[in-house]
Amino acid sequence: MTDITTIGEVLIDLTQTGATSQNVPLLAANPGGAPANVAVAAARLGVKTAFLGKVGRDGFGDYLTNVLSENSVDISGVRTDASPTTIAVVTVSASGERSFRFVRGADSALTPEEVDTRLVENTKILHFGSVSLTAAPARSATLFAARHARSHGVLVSYDPNYREALWSSREEAVEWMRTPLPLVDILKLSDEELPLITGTDDPEEGSRRLADQGIPLVLITLGADGAFYRWQGQSGLVSGVTTSVADTNGAGDTFLGAVLSRLTRRGVRPLEDLTTQELEEILAFANRAASKTCSRSGAIPAMPTLSELEDGKEAAR
Repeated sequence: MTDITTIGEVLIDLTQTGATSQNVPLLAANPGGAPANVAVAAARLGVKTAFLGKVGRDGFGDYLTNVLSENSVDISGVRTDASPTTIAVVTVSASGERSFRFVRGADSALTPEEVDTRLVENTKILHFGSVSLTAAPARSATLFAARHARSHGVLVSYDPNYREALWSSREEAVEWMRTPLPLVDILKLSDEELPLITGTDDPEEGSRRLADQGIPLVLITLGADGAFYRWQGQSGLVSGVTTSVADTNGAGDTFLGAVLSRLTRRGVRPLEDLTTQELEEILAFANRAASKTCSRSGAIPAMPTLSELEDGKEAAR
């Protein structure tokens, strides 16, 4: 059995790193895609993970598949497509403002028929985000996988990571980002996404509304302030870890990968008999992992290993 299987986008983050003397932009092709990031983050923390998704039959597709494999992620569910590998282009203006553009390709072409149901059934947690809900047929494939997981007693994790450039309107985004909520057992969202999903920016009230919809575990990341949770009628805040920030890219995915990795270590039913004290210890661990990622550049390259976090904890004592 796999501990965590993620489904969705794996892509190239084409990120501006500088410019030549003639002011020609220099860009680096970094591996990215939130569900893929979560799979790598959890694998680096010692659990078995798998990824379901689609890449192009090109050099970028080969590179991304190799990155997943080198990080011990099961790639048997990765499919290839005639369309090119998806690229997210991140450019920086003279004033330092970043802008994002997506060149959509293979990631959105995954069909329900291409989903490896064996991987979905034989995992403790299935995780996905909202980027794969932005276009068909990947939208249908993602919802199919979530429903299939639910019907086989697999926990469903969801991160409604909002990317404005991928939606035709805010209203469309809210509609589709809310669609999977009835299927979800673990919901992780940022303080920026909270009002989109709940209609309020107050973590206490927003998490209560989500719990009232039947979501057992709600996690809200608050940047440097840490992580807010609601579980079994109780809520609380686990403080963040102070760090010198080099790059926040991938921090949220690292946090969630760390949470899910710790939950799956509890056994076949990760949420069963989970106490508030256990949960707070898990969130403290996840905050340390996210902090480590923030202290280094890049998303996947910056993600910590289990030994790094354990050594860091010992050193702090």
